[in-house]
Amino acid sequence: MKILFTFPGQGTQRPGMLQQLPGNEMAEAREVLGAEADTLDSSEALKHTRAVQLSLLIAGVAWAREMQRRGIEPDLVSGLSIGAYPAAVIAGALAFKDALNLVALRGDLMEQAYPHGYGLTAIMGLPLAQVEALVVGSGTYIANINAETQIVIAGRDEEMAQVAQQALAKGATKAQRLAVSVPSHCALLNAPAQKLAQAFAEVTLSRPRCAYLSGSTARVLWQPERIADDLAMNMARTVRWQEAVIAANEREARLAIEMPPGGILTCLTRQAAWEGESISLERSGPEVVAHLAKRLAR
Repeated sequence: MKILFTFPGQGTQRPGMLQQLPGNEMAEAREVLGAEADTLDSSEALKHTRAVQLSLLIAGVAWAREMQRRGIEPDLVSGLSIGAYPAAVIAGALAFKDALNLVALRGDLMEQAYPHGYGLTAIMGLPLAQVEALVVGSGTYIANINAETQIVIAGRDEEMAQVAQQALAKGATKAQRLAVSVPSHCALLNAPAQKLAQAFAEVTLSRPRCAYLSGSTARVLWQPERIADDLAMNMARTVRWQEAVIAANEREARLAIEMPPGGILTCLTRQAAWEGESISLERSGPEVVAHLAKRLAR
């Protein structure tokens, strides 16, 4: 049985999420970030993209390494948006120290480009084709294809609100502004992504020890240069989470374990014709997850 570790993106963060983490990842983060590390998960700090993304990186790496200490090793890893960074660290493609520096820069570049008035809105209950028709000429973009009827759009707040109202009139069950303050995963972030790509040129990546499955292309990447491109540019590329889950399923992954915080990816995985078990580490607990993994491995 193959195991998939998944790592969530922005919108799952919450105050206090870095308290009582297992392992030494907070100490490692302090070596790179200094005192900033101790306030990243405060309510005030989490208003900023930099702190949100760093918090998700640290939490993802800490909990995935805890699973590894308990004897649970992934055959594949995949992350949604910023979740790609802890995925790359756990795969052995990117050093944690380098990831901390790159994610801090990533958050700064994204927030500086769009300090306010932009973000993401999730539209539920409509298929992609209908949402695509609504965004044409609206100034908004398709950002995430999370499930067959869960599509996220990016853009200016006012324009997203108009599309959301139109979607509800067309039969959408819900249109929700997400807790993300930048228009991720669309052409609006091309320039910041190119700047981040320049920073990646100064970092050495390695061939991963397990399959690194891109949440943007739904393809497994083994070459370090292609992983670097995926990480640098994913802020400006559409997230294709549904396709990534299908790809993992086709590679015979049968247990998907979502790293904290939250359980959004667990729900999305179950909606993507997943043939195995999908479980949230946070909601189930390390002991339950470890027991399930060992039982299924027999």
